[in-house]
Amino acid sequence: MSFFDSLPPPEPDEPEPPAPPRPAWDKPEDMFGGVVPDTFLLARGAGAALGLSGIVAYPNGFSFTVTVVMSREDRHGGVFHHAFHRDTFAGEPLSADFLRLGVQFADGSAATNLGGHPRSRTDEPTGPLLMHDGGGGGGRRYDMTYWIWPLPPPGPVAFICEWPAHGIPDSRAELDAQQILDAATRTIPLLPESD
Repeated sequence: MSFFDSLPPPEPDEPEPPAPPRPAWDKPEDMFGGVVPDTFLLARGAGAALGLSGIVAYPNGFSFTVTVVMSREDRHGGVFHHAFHRDTFAGEPLSADFLRLGVQFADGSAATNLGGHPRSRTDEPTGPLLMHDGGGGGGRRYDMTYWIWPLPPPGPVAFICEWPAHGIPDSRAELDAQQILDAATRTIPLLPESD
């Protein structure tokens, strides 16, 4: 008999509690979104340009990718850190290095990367949300993805940016929301519905 055979069997694991329901504003995890084929230049400034691509729509919102290309290499990641991470607290002025992003719907409602996210997973927000959804890069190029909840109403959707450190004033590009709404009907579920 081995040492391990003489030990009592381990206690059975406690059953895992059911996962809480996902908030309505979360990006779906179990489907491919419908793609909007448009890409466009958002702004050019002193040493930097911003483009918008990769618009992917889901039944409850859409994601998009902002591509930043620098004229000079960002060897130490300072542009990345300062552009995409807000280092100030509420009420403090924003750094000129912080890249301000926003989306405005045809009904006037808007969301920005300046904050305003739900404080808990159970709070239901009232307006659109703009949330960072991943990305990265290095050298001269960064690709950052953002999630917008909910889908826009019909009419123009404006993508707005401002980047004082690179001489980019309040700049905008518009897209017809119908392209996003149509793409949302082309989602593909990846998993069968559970019983």
